[in-house]
Amino acid sequence: MSAKKETLGRTVGVVVAVCLVCSIVVSGAAVGLRSLQTSNAQLDKQSNILAAAGLLEQAKGNIAGTYEQFIEEKYVDLESGQYVEKEAGYDMYKAARDPQQSIKPQPDTAGILRRANVASVYLVKDEAGNVSRIVLPVHGSGLWNLMYGMLAIDSDGNTVREFVYYDQKETPGLGGEVQNPEWMAKWNGKKLFNDGELAIQVRKGANPDNPYSVDALSGATLTSNGVQHTLDYWLGSEGFGPFLAKQPWKS
Repeated sequence: MSAKKETLGRTVGVVVAVCLVCSIVVSGAAVGLRSLQTSNAQLDKQSNILAAAGLLEQAKGNIAGTYEQFIEEKYVDLESGQYVEKEAGYDMYKAARDPQQSIKPQPDTAGILRRANVASVYLVKDEAGNVSRIVLPVHGSGLWNLMYGMLAIDSDGNTVREFVYYDQKETPGLGGEVQNPEWMAKWNGKKLFNDGELAIQVRKGANPDNPYSVDALSGATLTSNGVQHTLDYWLGSEGFGPFLAKQPWKS
């Protein structure tokens, strides 16, 4: 009996020791890789912004350098539409989870639950340092989950150049077509506002010559509706509407 107990004790001891060693190795790897993970996440974010800015091909392996040269991140108080100061590393999506730094949308057209009081915007500058585009981060509910995108507009505050969705979980071949280059290309040149009123529409059978409409995704009505609701909210009075009306990048 004692021999069995001794064998069982040794087995348990070996298992505990192995688990302890494995946990130490995993913890060490996680800590050691944290800086690399942070760097990769930053590069991924910069790549998405450069894609919306129309500069991704120009970057050619120098994402960070191209971003540093042509992109300036600014912070906007969404209520006033004016620039405000924030510490480096501010994350509007993390801020949205903090009741002290966010509000509940009224109404929650885009299905986002909360939005940060201060949002990032990205000014795209040309070689002379003049603002050529403004990139607005937007997100809203699709069929299955939130969809995250970058909406790039000309310095007139009205003409779309790129609408890039970079994170979505829609059905492949249907709602997932929001990332299809052919569909994204339909946004180039579209107008957001008509006489100061939001006019852009995502609808089935839209006339491609109509500057205020984009053809909806085939077989993906709810995803297309999600895109429309995202634009309705983020270009409205609780989103970037006041910012686009004031156009502080021209000051």
